[in-house]
Amino acid sequence: MSAVCYNVMMELIRGEMRHEPSAPRLDQADDRVDLQLLLVTRQRRRQVDSILEQLPEKDRELLRMFFLEECDKSEICKHFNVGQDYLRVLLHRAKLRFRSMHSERFSAAS
Repeated sequence: MSAVCYNVMMELIRGEMRHEPSAPRLDQADDRVDLQLLLVTRQRRRQVDSILEQLPEKDRELLRMFFLEECDKSEICKHFNVGQDYLRVLLHRAKLRFRSMHSERFSAAS
């Protein structure tokens, strides 16, 4: 009787060894989401918003409509009551003011 029990026990052990349980699987980080990029994007968004708040209202509204809201140029021209040629001039000046404020802020921070 003990030989039969021994053989059954050995068979069970061999069966378990054939199908060894895999090591517990740890959750791996999702490579599709770049958390550092999200953080940098949020910081840049705050910086842009801060600079926009310091610009004259017309420049701020123009830049938001053109870049952030991606409004159609004809809609922006209608809103500001200007032609497309002059819209380019307004946009150029607003971008220059934005760049100037941006460079002032970061040269002072350095």
